[in-house]
Amino acid sequence: MKIKNLIVAGTIMLSVATFAQKDELKTLKKLYAKDFIKGEDLATYKATISKLETLATEEGDKVYTNFYKTMLPFIEMNNLGPNPNPVELMKLLNPTAITNFATGLNTTLEYEAKTGKKVYTDDINETVAGIKPALWQMVVAYDGMKKHKETADVLYATYTLDKKEKEKLYYAANYYIQAQENDKALECFQTLKKEGYTGEGTAYYATNKETKKEDLFNTKEERNLFVQSGTHEKPRDEKIPSKKGEIVKNIALILVEKGKTDEAKAAFLEARKENPNDVGLIIEESNMYYRLKDMKKYQELVNEALAKNPNDHELIYNLGVVSAEAGNYTEAEKYYNKVIQLKPDYYNAYLNLSDLKLKPDAKIVKEMNALGTSDKDMKRYEVLKADRQKIFNEALPLLEKAYELKPDDEVVKSNLMSVYNFLEMTDKYKALKAKK
Repeated sequence: MKIKNLIVAGTIMLSVATFAQKDELKTLKKLYAKDFIKGEDLATYKATISKLETLATEEGDKVYTNFYKTMLPFIEMNNLGPNPNPVELMKLLNPTAITNFATGLNTTLEYEAKTGKKVYTDDINETVAGIKPALWQMVVAYDGMKKHKETADVLYATYTLDKKEKEKLYYAANYYIQAQENDKALECFQTLKKEGYTGEGTAYYATNKETKKEDLFNTKEERNLFVQSGTHEKPRDEKIPSKKGEIVKNIALILVEKGKTDEAKAAFLEARKENPNDVGLIIEESNMYYRLKDMKKYQELVNEALAKNPNDHELIYNLGVVSAEAGNYTEAEKYYNKVIQLKPDYYNAYLNLSDLKLKPDAKIVKEMNALGTSDKDMKRYEVLKADRQKIFNEALPLLEKAYELKPDDEVVKSNLMSVYNFLEMTDKYKALKAKK
């Protein structure tokens, strides 16, 4: 009897708790239906959510509790007025809130699709459409502050709200790379590959008569309306090439960084099939084989790239950069000299070549500083001093040419002043210093 009574009592308690949950949800639903929730209503809304988070046990109750919680930052944002303080806005619309917002809304949509009861589906779709401009403003704001991870997070959340906008995922992936969040970038690129995203299309431009600059429009029809209204002129279309090869290439490069060389090789193989004439892809693949110390394959790919474009100074310059990054300075120097031969006004080739010339200096200085005052050490010191003299003399004409091509570049100015100072070219040093 006692056990039976206990079970009945437990059932009664569960029923009371369930009714309580339904009452709390009714309260939230009633408050949410208002145009503005503020003051005492807002306090009640928050308190009710907190209470429900501990009470909700059924799937539907949990889903809607989370939905109401998800909407809280946007309810508060609605109370900031038509011209909200940017600082207050960013507190509410931070990447975490936006990510939670996207997750909460998608969970609610999935639940309502499963149950067939569209309580908030239409409201959510309307909210998503209305909030997109604000999310894009957040992207622009974070990008302006060079906060690459935050920019990527907002873009990714925007994509999860509307998975038709795959370009948002593509941009998110690239911002994650800049933020050195390679795992997240890899996840984005792999999703794009799986979904068959290419990014192909047409960009629609027209020149703004007032600013004299080209504006980009979402559709041809939108562009044409502005042209017809008289605010824009000179409409033009620009073909947007496929990004499929680039996506697979990025997957391969991240896999190389993660040490997953077999997967990276397979990714490069696929990328090359998609873009057999992409010389940049060949260079990246050759760089991978150089890192793996497979010099035979490296040289084979370099020769393939050069065979496709034997006099392409950009290609040869890139080969120089790749060689330098891989520590193959002799090859890099050869490529930079070839660039200068093909294009004598190519600034970066002079700057990078001068850097190669000066690279041994740090090692020489370290050895000089470690020497003593014995006759042997003093003789070695003189040899090292002569070596420094030689490399500075070799770098001098390269830096002077780079300065001639870009006199406002602070990097080349600083390097050239150091060379003038070491070579005791006092007049030139003082003249250049006066221009800083």
